[in-house]
Amino acid sequence: MSQPWWSSGLWFGLVGASAAGVHLLVFEATRHAMAPELANLAGFLTAFGVSFAGHRWLSFKGSSTGLQQSLLRFFATAVAGFGTNELCFVLALRVGGWPVWPSLVLALLLAAGQTFLLGRWWAFRR
Repeated sequence: MSQPWWSSGLWFGLVGASAAGVHLLVFEATRHAMAPELANLAGFLTAFGVSFAGHRWLSFKGSSTGLQQSLLRFFATAVAGFGTNELCFVLALRVGGWPVWPSLVLALLLAAGQTFLLGRWWAFRR
């Protein structure tokens, strides 16, 4: 049985916040040892597992796609989201001269919206 859009959205927010928390923790732990863009990548890679598991079994439970198909689609969705994230991060940080944290938060928020739409309508399509 498919869950209502509001329930999916609520879980998406909770799972996304958890994954973003992991991303931010890894970013902070690594940003002094490498370029901020690479620390952002390390955060993304670490948070991917949290994000996929949570979205598969909570945000989009009842999905009609198989596990392998969902994983491959979500990986493509996440990579697209990271592309948006990294582009926004670099533009805000390097071109806009913004501080690191506001740049990263803006990038995470923009990528989250894109990821929700692609996740709901493609990666975990019902």
